[in-house]
Amino acid sequence: MTLNSQLFCNFANEPIHSNIRTMAKVYVFLADGFEDIEALAPIDILRRGGMEVITTSVMPSDVVVSAHGVSVLADALFDDIPTFDDADLMVLPGGMPGAANLFAHKGLCQALLNQHERGGRIAAICAAPAVVLAPLGILDGKRATCYPGFEQAFVNTDYTANLVTVDGLVTTACGPGAAMAFGYELLAQLGAGTTAEALKEGMMYNKCLKSGV
Repeated sequence: MTLNSQLFCNFANEPIHSNIRTMAKVYVFLADGFEDIEALAPIDILRRGGMEVITTSVMPSDVVVSAHGVSVLADALFDDIPTFDDADLMVLPGGMPGAANLFAHKGLCQALLNQHERGGRIAAICAAPAVVLAPLGILDGKRATCYPGFEQAFVNTDYTANLVTVDGLVTTACGPGAAMAFGYELLAQLGAGTTAEALKEGMMYNKCLKSGV
């Protein structure tokens, strides 16, 4: 079986190929009201790409309800993880009130600041760059994107309006339509660029781009 075939056929939460090891640890933080596709598409892509992804609830329960009423069972509760110092990447989905609920969690805010201060990667999509990262100062002096209308929070940030914007160790994306591009970009940043390109082919992403769908 070719790599592309395995990329297409393997839907388990395990690395997609025996030669692809778990290369990085990624925490995706979930709060009630998160935008479904902005969380699940990057999680799917990163796990297919061999990354260790821990979905982490900042709510009192490990069952988190999306903006569209989909209940998702998180891998862990925030308070049950003793430290996030091992994070290669922290990811914040958007959606409202999901992004606001993320920002309301003081422990998460501190973990993000710690990640930023030690030079770790942070990514946010849709409302999350403006609602969470900007108020924390993580976007100060950087280029970033977000869902249109939320850029008013970018007081010290250059708003690009692009689908995905990378500035140093911070990656931002503009909304649900950017969720897959966001996921592939993050996978490539974690050292799996070849796998990301193969996934684009196996998941028919490139064909959709070429056909204008």
